[in-house]
Amino acid sequence: MDKLKGMPKIKVIQVKSSIKREKSQKRTLHALGLRGIGKEVIHNNTPNILGMIDKVKHLVKTKEL
Repeated sequence: MDKLKGMPKIKVIQVKSSIKREKSQKRTLHALGLRGIGKEVIHNNTPNILGMIDKVKHLVKTKEL
């Protein structure tokens, strides 16, 4: 866990609804911790998180911290 403390952070904000989206995209939003429009979460900037963000990039906005 100590390795993750120094990692850069990324803020992910959901800007579009998950209604009428593929189930995999809905699950990805849920896995990121996003439950609705306007919700925001902060994650470590890891390849796994970046891949998840890339999958739903049309539904979210990101900001590096």
